[in-house]
Amino acid sequence: MYRGKLTKISPETMYNNAFARHYDALTANVNYHARARYFRALIRKHTGRQVCSLLDLACGTGSLSWQFSKIGYEVIGVDSSPEMLSRAAAKGERFPNAEPPLFLCQPMEELNLYGTVDACVCALDSINHLTDTTTLKSAFSRVSLFLAPGGVFLFDVNTLHKHKNILGNNAFVYETGEVVCFWRNVYRQKNGRVEVALDFFQPQGKGLYSRSIERFSERIFTHRQLLNALDAAGLEFLAVYGEGRLRPPGKRSQRIVYVAHKP
Repeated sequence: MYRGKLTKISPETMYNNAFARHYDALTANVNYHARARYFRALIRKHTGRQVCSLLDLACGTGSLSWQFSKIGYEVIGVDSSPEMLSRAAAKGERFPNAEPPLFLCQPMEELNLYGTVDACVCALDSINHLTDTTTLKSAFSRVSLFLAPGGVFLFDVNTLHKHKNILGNNAFVYETGEVVCFWRNVYRQKNGRVEVALDFFQPQGKGLYSRSIERFSERIFTHRQLLNALDAAGLEFLAVYGEGRLRPPGKRSQRIVYVAHKP
């Protein structure tokens, strides 16, 4: 926890994707290596065909994309943020033996690829960032369009338990070597939405800090809404798991993983 004193703040207040600049520092605890292998295990469990090409949907700064490439997939990474993708592309020097992913800047509901892929993964609760069920159905339909017959679609979502009891109306402070982040949530009980306000304070020397601001929200989609969206997209629901596990989620699961395929 940050315990220092912020003596001065520069007048610079920015809303231009501040999260992208500090995302990797704030998610340093995520084991992308293990996460890629977990998704590979699920893909192998639910497909009887060889999977060569993989779409990492809402790939962010590409850490998972590069791990997928490292274990042998031909990877396409798609994200709506140019700033995130710029950082993703720059990570190639960390993976000298991996085939560089193809990174494309597109919202997931407007996905447009050059051909089909054998598998699609959408991780780290990116689905919760979609605004409504119409956009959800559009995103799933675009995935289905570019998923080869027999291909699998895996995505995770935050649970209502996490939104209500973990995120809730809580505030958090994160301090890394490069930034101090004040994270504040507002929980809307009516629809399970969590509105997030991030304030980043980056040291500039001599007691001066630059301030950057990011605002976004995450909503809950019910199990029925997710199944309806899959069905509307022509995708068949196969299973749901507790994150990181090969068994069904429990009542206190914070994130759960859905698996579907294109018949």
